[in-house]
Amino acid sequence: QVQLVESGGGLVQPGGSLRLSCAASGFILDYLAIGWFRQAPGKEREGVSCISSSDGSTYYADSVKGRFTISRDNAKNTVYLQMNRLKPEDTAVYYCAARVYGSSCENPDYWGQGTQVTVSS
Repeated sequence: QVQLVESGGGLVQPGGSLRLSCAASGFILDYLAIGWFRQAPGKEREGVSCISSSDGSTYYADSVKGRFTISRDNAKNTVYLQMNRLKPEDTAVYYCAARVYGSSCENPDYWGQGTQVTVSS
């Protein structure tokens, strides 16, 4: 059983930065593809970024490319999402999700509880 705990959300002004963390337990991080998803009020959940378990390759949605960076620290069993130049449209609940032995983050096996990110002046 994999448990995922997100942290790092909060209120930030447009143009600011936040770093989200996803701490995994119950499985070695090396074998998990970890993805970040977000859901804004009234909108469908969308994939934001993913880092694969196989070769550490990364994926970014077009809306965040060049602004967000995903990384992993296997020693800490933690994946990070560094979010820079935040925009009001980035406001959402952000979830991390894991797929065991995944080369992609489609159809994750486990989800975290989510952390709120609000970008507002």
